[in-house]
Amino acid sequence: MPLAKDLLYPSLADERRKHKKKRLVQNPNSYFMDVKCIGCYRISTIFSHAHTVVACPGCSVILCRPRGGKCRLTAGGIGSYQPASNISDMCTPIEALWCSIST
Repeated sequence: MPLAKDLLYPSLADERRKHKKKRLVQNPNSYFMDVKCIGCYRISTIFSHAHTVVACPGCSVILCRPRGGKCRLTAGGIGSYQPASNISDMCTPIEALWCSIST
């Protein structure tokens, strides 16, 4: 009797819902972003799950604010990031937008 689910090749939707340690290939949910300040055009590296407000070291414009899990970019910065894995299908729609901004 065949199984109802394929355990060796799970769907991407199932993998996204799982905890980061329970996926078929473990990978983190967090990443580092390079954010360019609108005011002084300085590039700052920001952690995606920052717990504090991050300001530009040059002109003190607020680049991102914490929102529970992931931090949210403000209008003062333009962000781009490199995903931890090479699988672009694992990106959320916002992450895919950041990928398109950087290219």
